[in-house]
Amino acid sequence: MIPQSFIQDLLARVDVVDVVARHVKLRKAGANFLGLCPFHAEKSPSFTVSPAKQFYHCFGCGAHGSAIGFLMEHAGLSYVDAIHELAQSVGLQVPDEPSAGREAPRADPGLLELMAAAAHFYRLRLRDSPRAIDYLKGRGLSGETAARYGIGYAPDGWRNLQAAVPDYGAPALVDAGLVIESGADEREAGDGPAGGGAKGGTKGGVKKRYDRFRDRIMFPIRNPRGQVIGFGGRVLGAGEPKYMNSPETPLFSKGRELYGLFEARDALRRENCAIVVEGYMDVVMLAQHGVSNAVATLGTATTPDHVRKLLRLVDRVVFSFDGDAAGRKAAWRALEACLPHAEDTKRLEFLFLPPEHDPDSYVRAHGVEGFSAQLRQALPLSEFMLQELATRADLAVPEGRAAFLALARPLILALPNAALRMQVLHSIAEQGGVAVGELDRFVNAGQEGQGRDARRREPDARPSPGQAAGPPQRRAPAAGFAPRPKSSPPDMVRRVRLLAALHPALAAESPDPRFLPRDVLAWLDLLRRQPAGSSLAVICESLRGSHPEMVEALLRDAAADRSMVADMNLEEARAEFEGALGQLRDRSIREELDAIVARGLADHEDRARYHELLLLRHKG
Repeated sequence: MIPQSFIQDLLARVDVVDVVARHVKLRKAGANFLGLCPFHAEKSPSFTVSPAKQFYHCFGCGAHGSAIGFLMEHAGLSYVDAIHELAQSVGLQVPDEPSAGREAPRADPGLLELMAAAAHFYRLRLRDSPRAIDYLKGRGLSGETAARYGIGYAPDGWRNLQAAVPDYGAPALVDAGLVIESGADEREAGDGPAGGGAKGGTKGGVKKRYDRFRDRIMFPIRNPRGQVIGFGGRVLGAGEPKYMNSPETPLFSKGRELYGLFEARDALRRENCAIVVEGYMDVVMLAQHGVSNAVATLGTATTPDHVRKLLRLVDRVVFSFDGDAAGRKAAWRALEACLPHAEDTKRLEFLFLPPEHDPDSYVRAHGVEGFSAQLRQALPLSEFMLQELATRADLAVPEGRAAFLALARPLILALPNAALRMQVLHSIAEQGGVAVGELDRFVNAGQEGQGRDARRREPDARPSPGQAAGPPQRRAPAAGFAPRPKSSPPDMVRRVRLLAALHPALAAESPDPRFLPRDVLAWLDLLRRQPAGSSLAVICESLRGSHPEMVEALLRDAAADRSMVADMNLEEARAEFEGALGQLRDRSIREELDAIVARGLADHEDRARYHELLLLRHKG
């Protein structure tokens, strides 16, 4: 875990303008800088970078964030990797801080050097192996494509890597997954050499140690920086296993990584679409034919981490699977991983090629035009889900329709509560032969608990001074009386939130909490805990892990700031801040007065409170 104090110091030393300018041509435009957005294609610049706010925003596609966020989005780096990249640019060493929770192990930098040396060795050995070259030519792969993806060859034999890494007994070789020691993974890699090996500490003072990858075409797997973190090896003949991946290491986790993501980075930005396939050869052959935005899962089912990673980079993801039973099963697992991330602004689609083809063979047989035509026919997530559910139940009988609805329920619940979920509800209700309202009640049965009850109680939940908080005493509203809406004016809440973040000293001035919304009070309390003088970027990054929704809302508010709040000095901001708080206070008093009138001023307590509120209202 990286200490928050370090992140704050780092952001104080870097300028988001400098970070963005390494990748985007910027020109001065008033107080800000302007350029063409790197996240979507545009001819007129709508991408702005603010030195005062220390964040960027695109008015065309809505991309926004701090210097850390820019590296995450543009280079596809993780949060931690983006911090390391920034720190390296200003000559800082990232410290580690003990964490109470579980934490992925940090990789030893020496492991990356070992992986680079191994990748170089495999590339050289490919040149020396006519058999491996003939195999790749037989698959239709050009030398140019092989070089672009760094494809190599691991020779047959037990200790060939010793030529690349003279210290073959180094523990790091095992940590990197390049060699197997003793009987650790022999079921995966074979029975191992008959004799001894590098010195170690088992039977006879010697441990057996030998290369994990032997007589295989080698596909290097890279992180977003282009560094080799793992390998996929394909057997040349008919042996098993056909594909072998690096094991889980401090560098590599197959549930998080995607083959070809680094090589596809420019095409992903250009096309705003990712094609997910199942094999390494699918990726490289599609690229050779001009489809450069393909990536592959690494011998595992699509995971939510895969989906999240791709949707950070593109708005459309197409999963291309074989049309056989195994392919459809893999597609269904991918759909389940996608459901929680199916936002209304994202497109998740499924392409099933004819059973005799995979993407590699299809693009060789029909060319890029034929494959592109297939892409245009990809099924939207909702359509694939409905088709697949319909095959699992007999919709002609009530029992089958009941089973259909029961199968659909967990899938609907997994969807975000947005427009797509509403559309899916309508389609499933129609196929299941029920009304939308009936389906909605069935899906949400038992899901709506205390949260909704608390919202129902909230209008009467504020106790009067000296009164203990407790369940409200409900009374019927006065006849003909319609209370005003209970929510605080969103514009004023956003204004208070942004003013306090840009000028944290305002949060320390302790406004009267009795008549302010709870979310405003919570926000001000968080800001009071920030170091003095924190910038907007520092505040966002320090709260990103614990309050991601608040940070996103703040960045949207800052991006939509049309009244130049960021250009105000502290005194101007204080005047605006106090005015906004006053409006929130006045509205809260009016709402409480309305609620008392709605109850009919029936008892002494209500009448006393009513007069007290009137006095407060007139005092301003």
